[in-house]
Amino acid sequence: MLSPGWAGSEVAALTGDAAFLDALLDAETALVRAQAELGLAPAPAVAAITAATAACRDPRALARRARAGGNPVIPLVADLSAAAGPEAAPYVHRGATSQDILDTAMMLVAARAIEPILADLDRTVRALTALAAAHRDTPMAGRTLTQHAVPTTFGLKAAGWRSLVLGAHTRLSAVRSALPAQLGGAAGTLAAFGAFAEAEGPAGSDRHAELGPRLLAAFARQTGLAEPVLPWHTLRAPIADLAAALAFTAGALGKPAADVLVLSRTEIGELSEGSGGGSSAMPHKANPVRATLVAAAARQVPALASVLLGALVAEDERPAGAWHAEWQPLREALRLVGGAARDTAELTAGLTVHTDRMRANLDLTGGLVVTERLAAALSALTVRGTAKQALTRAARRAADEGLDLADALATEPALAGLLPAERLRRLADPTHYPGSAGALVDRALREQP
Repeated sequence: MLSPGWAGSEVAALTGDAAFLDALLDAETALVRAQAELGLAPAPAVAAITAATAACRDPRALARRARAGGNPVIPLVADLSAAAGPEAAPYVHRGATSQDILDTAMMLVAARAIEPILADLDRTVRALTALAAAHRDTPMAGRTLTQHAVPTTFGLKAAGWRSLVLGAHTRLSAVRSALPAQLGGAAGTLAAFGAFAEAEGPAGSDRHAELGPRLLAAFARQTGLAEPVLPWHTLRAPIADLAAALAFTAGALGKPAADVLVLSRTEIGELSEGSGGGSSAMPHKANPVRATLVAAAARQVPALASVLLGALVAEDERPAGAWHAEWQPLREALRLVGGAARDTAELTAGLTVHTDRMRANLDLTGGLVVTERLAAALSALTVRGTAKQALTRAARRAADEGLDLADALATEPALAGLLPAERLRRLADPTHYPGSAGALVDRALREQP
């Protein structure tokens, strides 16, 4: 109820308790399949354990029982063993530790959640491509430190948004492809797997030393995740990389949201959401709700990422607290980014651009927005310092007396006769000073995911 930004999103469903339980069970069954692949578990055990997962679908009961051991894997293993039956039970979770299963499940959940995020980023890129192309030359005021600076185009602004979203797509795609399985056993040595093989007798004794790495590779194949070089119980680079990509994505989506919030203000009115939200008290309002929710997410995800990055400082071979601290922030970061990606796709697809307001706002300063251009033009015709002083005086007069800058310049004695009135008025027209905005839009639109 207090998270409308991600409520009802596809990522919300993919990161719920039921989804995490599915991932835990997927990790457990992948482990027994990997052991069977290497001849360490019989086929009937694989079948029995796989079938037993149907009896282990109550996340609420697991949550209550997880308190005793500090994580939900311990009661899950007990339930799965009981459901698999006495013949298969010895092969449930054999050789693994709870962190192996939970870390792998976290990576499975993240991989599944990133897919719809990437799809929504693709939708946003397409919408921004269309906006940037359509408004390549639409003039508007460029603003710096909240004030009109020089003219720009809405196409260039939309192209900038697009560039950020493409960057987010690139980072998330790279992280998605590198998400690793986790398998290390009690302290990251994979020793128990060799011990079980050795205990089976001479048939396994000559291979148990190299068994761990082979099993790690087989486990990664069975999960569909990347194969890590080492167990990463306290080497939390995968979590840190994922956190950084999610934080970047939240910020990349937050930038257009922030701009929409400013430009949709009543007194600016240059943009509006296609279908704004209503107000409980003021019937006339059409609030920029999508942008609001995205901006809220962008403010939360960096704080969550800081917790995840802090987990890099994990002591020993298995940590107390650092690992546990990751679970909720990672889930919440995925959910927030998933909701923000959905909302940004909707926002950009329905964004209304009010070109008339952009033009009117560009004229608010009466030509002061192009003093940079006039300074360059006038400095070429007279002493630079003289031109700057005259332009400063004319700009002040224009502001104080409500004059157009061109008119104020025309009556400036130091500039008399330097430029024809028509040429002066053209130089003061902000629509004639887009710089390289159009060329930059073209350049940006050549960039592809």
